[in-house]
Parts: sequence; structure tokens; C-alpha cells
Amino acid sequence: MTQTPEDAAGRSREATGSGAATSGSSRAGRPTAAEVMDYLQRHPDFLTQHPDLLDALKLPNRRSGDGVVDLQQFMVEKLRRELQRLRGDQDDLLSNSRDNLATQTRVHRAALALLDARSLTNLIEIVTTDLAVILDVDVVTLCLERSEGLTEPSRMDGVQLLDRGTVDQLIGREHEVLLRDEVTGDPALFGGGAGLVRSDALLRLKFGEEMPQGLIAFGTRHPGYFDSGQGTELLGFLARILEHCVRSWLSSTR
Repeated sequence: MTQTPEDAAGRSREATGSGAATSGSSRAGRPTAAEVMDYLQRHPDFLTQHPDLLDALKLPNRRSGDGVVDLQQFMVEKLRRELQRLRGDQDDLLSNSRDNLATQTRVHRAALALLDARSLTNLIEIVTTDLAVILDVDVVTLCLERSEGLTEPSRMDGVQLLDRGTVDQLIGREHEVLLRDEVTGDPALFGGGAGLVRSDALLRLKFGEEMPQGLIAFGTRHPGYFDSGQGTELLGFLARILEHCVRSWLSSTR
């Protein structure tokens, strides 16, 4: 049978198509290896923009002089950056752990000092003098709201007297602690030490139903020393110890 040029061309196209299929032609819309290579050649920064893809790739051994693209160096650099990040995270974690341990130790020392008070007057002295040194802050004061039901002393050294309702106004009725990262020291809270205060922590004190509310106020000259994101468990623990000590001394003097 005589073969026409059109028949020969058709058979050639069929053969070419068959060969392409066996060498990885597109199936169900998937790109061929040749298409992938062509795309990467036209987008040489693709892996730079998608570095996570390298984690799923099986890379060739490093060779030179044969045209093999060296991706291992890229992986090494990626791993090196990841290692540096992890080391930084580890250093931050260790630093925070050391700071937390130091704070815990200071608070425990402060609690023992309060429990060791020999009198109510001595307790107030410990709060307003020793606690500042132990806790590494600049000022600590004990604040007490005035009460119509109690005889107000003419002067109580180390105690700041507040108008009724001041505690709720400062902290809020539903809160027990207020941490402020940047403030101007309030003389009503810190007395003569107010000029030093640029950051403070205020903790509500409850001495009993017949007693006015109070505050223990910690002030420091370092802005940002206290902030609203910090945990308050240790300071709250110290406030509860102080409440217990005050109630004990008041009951013993009745």
C-alpha cells in the first residue's frame, strides 16, 4: 500500500505522543518533569521564596564540574539559621527561668521577714524598709483607707492614709492587682518617695469586714519594670502573708 505524506506525519505524531507518555507526560493535569524544569529555569528564585519545600526534597550528593545544582549548601545555611534561632530561644528561656527563680527567692525571703515581725510597729517597719531591699525595688508603702468607724491616728510612720474608695478607684472593684509600666509616682501612695517611681505594682489588702481596705504599693525608678502581662501569683502570695500578719497582730492587741 502506498503511504501518503499525511499518513507518515500522522504516524510520526502518534509515535511522538506515545514516547512522551512513557517518559512522564502530563497525567490528570500534572506537569511533566520537563515542564517543572522549564518552570524552575524561568523562576530561579522559586526555592528562595518557598524554602519549606526543601524539607520535602531528596537532594543529590554534592558534586562539582558536572552541572549538578548544589542545594545542600542552601540546606546547610537554612539549618544554621534554624539552629541560631533555637539557641536564641533557649537563651531567652534560661534567662527567664533564672529571673523567675530569683524573684521567687526574693518573695520567699520577704514572706519570712514579715512572719518574723515582733510587733505591729515592727511589721510596718519591715514593709516600708526591708522589703524594698529584699525585692530590689525603690519604694514600698503600706496604704490604708480612712474609716469613720475607727479612730484615725494623727500620724503612722510608714503608712499612707487614703480617702475612702481610693482602692476601688485605682484597681477596680473586680481586680486585686494593678501593674503599671510607666507612671509618675503618686505622693498619695508613695509619700516622699514618689519622685523615684516610674513603674509600680498595687495590691489590694483586706484585713477584715470591720477594717478598711488597704494597699501594698511597690515602686521602681525603671519604666517597664512592672507591666500588665506579668504574672502576679508571687506578689499576691506576699499580699496574703501581709494580711495574715496584720490580722494576727490586731487580734493580739484587742
